[in-house]
Amino acid sequence: MVEIPFWKRKKLSEMSSGEWESLCDGCARCCLVKLEDEDTGRIHFTSAACKLLDGATCRCTDYRNRSRKVPDCVRLTPENVGELSWLPHSCAYRLLAEGKDLAWWHPLVSGRPETVREAGISVAGRTRSEELFDDDELWTLRWRLPKALRRRKA
Repeated sequence: MVEIPFWKRKKLSEMSSGEWESLCDGCARCCLVKLEDEDTGRIHFTSAACKLLDGATCRCTDYRNRSRKVPDCVRLTPENVGELSWLPHSCAYRLLAEGKDLAWWHPLVSGRPETVREAGISVAGRTRSEELFDDDELWTLRWRLPKALRRRKA
């Protein structure tokens, strides 16, 4: 008998800390500086990344102490994930909170962390630290994800 994956049989609030952490695909889009259009409320992702983000690996360089070092770093929880409109539409936490399934490229589905980059989801190599930008230098990134989100890569 095939076991149903934990993310399909458990609510977010029922997951162990290990299961919860494994939902992160490592795209690092949540670690980007975001701008909100005051008129429309639309969120725009910039090319500026949190000062703790390693732009090559898309991992936090001090995950354990991130909230202390970056006071506006938001810890995702089962309680708040459904309320965070700035989470990318491809985010596993957001998808599951909305009752959707993980995408084909998610490491839990594909079995390979490289599929996040292969699908064009990762910010690796597309950002620099927010500390290296002047305010007038920020520019937004245009994420071209439709193919990755619509169908499995051949």
